[in-house]
Amino acid sequence: MKNDIVLVRPTLGLKEKALDYRKEHFQHGEEIIYGSELFDKTESYEEWLSSVTLNTNPKTVNENWVVTDTFFALRKSDDKIIGIIDLRHTLNEFLKDLGNCGYSVRPSERKKGYATEMLYQLLQVAKEAEMKELHISVEKENAASIKVIQKNGGVYERSFSFENEVADIYKIKL
Repeated sequence: MKNDIVLVRPTLGLKEKALDYRKEHFQHGEEIIYGSELFDKTESYEEWLSSVTLNTNPKTVNENWVVTDTFFALRKSDDKIIGIIDLRHTLNEFLKDLGNCGYSVRPSERKKGYATEMLYQLLQVAKEAEMKELHISVEKENAASIKVIQKNGGVYERSFSFENEVADIYKIKL
């Protein structure tokens, strides 16, 4: 496991690093950045930062959302954003097939164990929040992500279809 990353909440001070992170995904033809809480769809970093900050609190969470913690995975050695991961504390009807968590690693840093460590660290956050289990969805053909989930104790629960794609739900007991 990589222990040279730390999960940090987004801040205004991380704006340039975050925009660079998003740009790398887009340059690799990736329009969706999983776990980014719509960072891939929001033009303004400040607007996105405000949204993810408000969504951490039950009193200020968007009425169409659930309480969610969003973290950048920051590499300690060079302060580079390696990935992004979120934790949805509850699942509403829309999220029941999408799960409690999504994550992405920047294309140039994949296959180095970062996603496994990010999920491991997020499980500690979930435990501290007194969650009992996490449900994570993954496309059937995403072997790398399935390995990440299984390395963190994920057990296959069920399959479902979403936009004509078959995906699986894994459960991790905390």
